[in-house]
Amino acid sequence: MSFDIALSGIQAINESLNSTSQNIANAGTYGYKSSRANFSSLVSGDTPTGVMIGSTTQSIGKQGGVLNTGRGLDASISGRGFFITKNKYSGQVEYTRVGIFDASKDGYLVDATGRKVQGYPIKTGTTTLGALGDVPIPTGSIPAVASSNVDYVGNMSADWAPPATAPWVPSTATVPPDPSTFNMSKASVIYDTLGGKHTLTQYFARTAATTNSVDVHYVLDGADVGTVPALVFDTTTGQLTTPATGKVALNLSTLTAPNGGTYNSITMDYTGTTGFAGEATTTANAADGYAAGTFTGVALGTDGSVIASYNNGQKQSVGRLAIATFPDEGSLQAIDGTSWVESTDSGTPLVNAPGVGMGGSINTSSLEQSNVDITSELVGLMTSQRNYQANSKVIQTESTMLQSLMQAI
Repeated sequence: MSFDIALSGIQAINESLNSTSQNIANAGTYGYKSSRANFSSLVSGDTPTGVMIGSTTQSIGKQGGVLNTGRGLDASISGRGFFITKNKYSGQVEYTRVGIFDASKDGYLVDATGRKVQGYPIKTGTTTLGALGDVPIPTGSIPAVASSNVDYVGNMSADWAPPATAPWVPSTATVPPDPSTFNMSKASVIYDTLGGKHTLTQYFARTAATTNSVDVHYVLDGADVGTVPALVFDTTTGQLTTPATGKVALNLSTLTAPNGGTYNSITMDYTGTTGFAGEATTTANAADGYAAGTFTGVALGTDGSVIASYNNGQKQSVGRLAIATFPDEGSLQAIDGTSWVESTDSGTPLVNAPGVGMGGSINTSSLEQSNVDITSELVGLMTSQRNYQANSKVIQTESTMLQSLMQAI
């Protein structure tokens, strides 16, 4: 009997060494979760008859360290949850903590093994999340968008004197106008419907010494396009009072660009502009719109957004990653050291965007490292060696006793 017990011990130790060797071998594998062999007693009736490996447990809930990679398509999960992928061959949904992503040649977000990453697609030009599925990446070009708004914030100095020359009359002024007819000018870049770039210049001129008001005249690519009602500032507070909304309309829609394109009517937004004494300043001068652009790359945002970049400087969210959590993640069925599939005991996955519900948040440009503790594994290896020696000694002693018994007989 003792021979069989010791033999079962050696066999169990050999099986546990498989887990130990796997852990040590995968100490550098991203997203790997260490496993542990659980010993169980063998019992015949009420009599112990040895030992066996009753089960193997993966420490899925123990998070590994985070390694900063500097790569925009790498991501790790801080907290609970798994990235969701779909096997490109079987279509099986698989879960992983390894966030090494890329754009496939057919225009989808995939992981390092070619599985399509699951998330919420976003229709171009909106912020609405679509249904859970593959995340397409538009790798072509995006059309031009004509400018429709110019934000300008500055200080129209109350110390300005009215221009020395008679106020600029658009119908008779030369373009560019004589500097003696205005106090300050600022240029903004706007775009037509075909993406052509144009310069819209604003000329500011104090109307009278006794009033805190400024006329604004506009020139588009050297051609006068008119004026708007004067900007009037409160003589006590220096705040803009006219127009009351801070916005004025500049009608360019009747003009045709040299390339054949047209212009939108432009809303000039002067909200926040002041009329204080002192230096005239400009703190904001930006127009919307942009030229056509071609795809240059994709990166991940901290909220899990998939952000496509284009050579015209534009970026747009084309999708958002999904995170799956399970009632009992320890019961997931492992298909390798870094991927799992749903099981009956794990429960149905709860799928949300990163940081929503029980799902963890996203760390971009980083990867989760293996959670293997090399020191513990080496200590376990030495323990297994001692146990192996002890069981071998039992077998050797049993053999010696039987040999002595046979000799005595």
